[in-house]
Amino acid sequence: MSVLIKPIITEKMTADSELYNRYGFVVDPKANKIQIKEAVEAVYGVSVKKVRTMNYGPSRKSRYTKTGVQHGKTNAIKKAIVDVAEGDIIDFYSNL
Repeated sequence: MSVLIKPIITEKMTADSELYNRYGFVVDPKANKIQIKEAVEAVYGVSVKKVRTMNYGPSRKSRYTKTGVQHGKTNAIKKAIVDVAEGDIIDFYSNL
């Protein structure tokens, strides 16, 4: 099971990483905080102080078409905000 799916690279997360050493990741919905901590430490070689997680449910939509009402939904995701120890940084752009 791959715990880390992708990093979150937005303007808000970039500001948090520069000011507070916080990095965001989209993670597997079944992963717990201990698994997320171990995965970040193994992949990026940093020491993690704190992990906070957020579960996002699917957004549901319906359309009215000629054949009737079509229902659909997006996938549920889980986000993790990881606090890294002082002096450690994660460079997402090093392998481009």
